[in-house]
Amino acid sequence: MLTAKVVDNIWSTRKTDLLMGRKLMLLEVIGGGSNEGERLVAVDDVGAGVGERVLVALGSSARRMVGDDMIPTDAAIVGIIDEDCEF
Repeated sequence: MLTAKVVDNIWSTRKTDLLMGRKLMLLEVIGGGSNEGERLVAVDDVGAGVGERVLVALGSSARRMVGDDMIPTDAAIVGIIDEDCEF
């Protein structure tokens, strides 16, 4: 799982039927690490908006979160970050 910021909406009029009705968002990875600044597209079932920080599940976990192991995605927004905690 990683943290990211929602950069924009992704609009696609032609896509696989398995993605029909799914909201797609463009994300930028934040929070340090070797992939900071990397961009990816994720399915959004939690209603995140542009500018929000989110939690992202990857791989088979992402497909399970959207309830379909056959959906062609490897990233899904699974939560919206309200505030950071320091440990």
